[in-house]
Amino acid sequence: MDRQYLLEQVDDAAVVQLYADGFEALPVDQKILIWHLSQAALAGRDIYYDQRYRHSLEMRDILDGILRIVDSSAGIAPAVVREIRRYTKLFWINSGPYNNLTARKFVLRCTFDELRAAAVLAERAGAITLRSASVTEALDRLRPAFFDASYEPLVTNKTPGEAGDILRDSANNLYAGVTTADLAGFRERYGLNSRVVKTEAGVSEEVYRAGGRYGAQITSICEHLTAALPYATPAMRNALEALIRFYHSGDDADRVAYDIAWVEDKASPVDTMNGFIETYLDARSVKGAWEALVFYVNPGKTAGIEQLAAAAQWFEDRMPWDARWRRQGVKGVTAKAIDVVMETGDSGPVSPIGINLPNDQLIREAHGSKSVTISNVSEAYERSQPRAYREEFCWSPDEVARAERWGALSSEVTTAIHEVLGHGSGLLEAHLEGRPELVIREQYAALEESRADLVALYFVGEPKMAELGMLPGEHQDEIVLAEYEGYARNALVQLRRVREGTQIEEDHMRNRQMIVHWLTAHTDAIQVRRRDGKTYYVMVDVKAFHDGVGRLLGEVQRIKSTGDYAAAKALFETYGIHFDPALRDEIVTRVDHLLLPSYTGFVQPELTPVRTDDGEIVDVKISYPLSLEKQMLGWSAR
Repeated sequence: MDRQYLLEQVDDAAVVQLYADGFEALPVDQKILIWHLSQAALAGRDIYYDQRYRHSLEMRDILDGILRIVDSSAGIAPAVVREIRRYTKLFWINSGPYNNLTARKFVLRCTFDELRAAAVLAERAGAITLRSASVTEALDRLRPAFFDASYEPLVTNKTPGEAGDILRDSANNLYAGVTTADLAGFRERYGLNSRVVKTEAGVSEEVYRAGGRYGAQITSICEHLTAALPYATPAMRNALEALIRFYHSGDDADRVAYDIAWVEDKASPVDTMNGFIETYLDARSVKGAWEALVFYVNPGKTAGIEQLAAAAQWFEDRMPWDARWRRQGVKGVTAKAIDVVMETGDSGPVSPIGINLPNDQLIREAHGSKSVTISNVSEAYERSQPRAYREEFCWSPDEVARAERWGALSSEVTTAIHEVLGHGSGLLEAHLEGRPELVIREQYAALEESRADLVALYFVGEPKMAELGMLPGEHQDEIVLAEYEGYARNALVQLRRVREGTQIEEDHMRNRQMIVHWLTAHTDAIQVRRRDGKTYYVMVDVKAFHDGVGRLLGEVQRIKSTGDYAAAKALFETYGIHFDPALRDEIVTRVDHLLLPSYTGFVQPELTPVRTDDGEIVDVKISYPLSLEKQMLGWSAR
């Protein structure tokens, strides 16, 4: 059956339908479990909107209300409708007015008067009801948020310049009135799950928990998690009950108990990640952004990655860093290939392709970690990508052919190594007390992503990978060549995402830029070539690439294990943050000429419970809306 993957392109964002093929074959109790967990994921969606920007929810209410009436109102000019629809779709994809990858603000291109007139019509029709003000009063206040790109221009600013401050110059809502100097000597009890505010009374924490900040949303999440308990396995039930306790108390001890219970659930066929988890949004790498994923195991793709996890000690013993930072007696490392059914908050609509949790280093060392590679997301990426993307940036037809034949497999395998072996490896020196992020600060997230990528690049060519069944041994050399070529190429192509300014903010992008530019400067692995006015990054020496990766990995682990902030800052300032705007402009021109997208937002499957007359759920049906607008307006209507 022919399927529609690429639904539309909004500016440089692709909108792609996500499919979950194995759902219909699941037992009914697992389907019902997934439905309840998905309702919990939707219940917390607005938390992330508010964390990203203090005005996001009010802005979204206005935009959603306008789009609800545009098909029935003759009072809005078609050109204005098109522009509001364009901006709103980007707003949905990025969970607010800041690009998910570049951290930069995007703005409306209609006039303020045109937006106000449309919003007034929607208010009169009953499609907008704001709790705090009339639409016109709200828009007067929100005018710079909608229209001024220079007003609060970056959601997270980790490199604000000499006179800047990483908290004051970040527009996210994790801090209010607080600078880094205000936190000197301040003791945070609730690192992941609080907002830090400064008032006349001093600096304090607003705790995310039932009865606290986001209390209504968290209470709703807990209700849905409680409804899921009868359908969960005993191990999963234990983890969900621990999560509910944490959501009620907000205490770190309960968060640790949940993380341990979640890691120890190694066999449940259905699972969820729900909470304040990743710290990329915070310039300090301390505050957790809320997210939720709901997924089931893909048995056909799990066997190989499980073998990789089982061999974790073999790889740890061969890490190219000082032996004192190698873990002994590696345990608790589990890995699965999964298909997601629901992603919200920090994990959707823009989705990861792999995850390794928990992030707590002490829990990793004592209890292990769980890694997942998201099979249906990777498939959707691959099926929706135009061929011209490869042809434009590959140096030769042979490179194009290798990318087409092996690109998907090499990406799948390196993602698995990145998550299972990369994030799950290494030891810290005792003085860090398991919290390297507190010392390495704004450089930590990019450093950790670099470390995991380097582990994947270092081991992808190891014969052990073929022995484990991860790669076909007879083609391994060609697959490694394709991966190294693609990695070098990616550092060039990803510049298309940063269309303003001369520096990169997103940590995964910083990590890839740093690795490729360090290898270019310190090895003979990569050449910068030009042809017909176009720039190419060409990988020319596999051995030099691999050996360089090993040297760099040793230094990155040293920085993490010892907490060497100065070395981390120098590494990224030199190789990972700044770029030539003329080169960026060239890449953008090439991409725009071919109408190639820069990033992807996914439309999730829709789940519908089948109920008896007395309301009991007896089955759950899955469907695919094939429309970002239909899904987002439906979710908001909840």
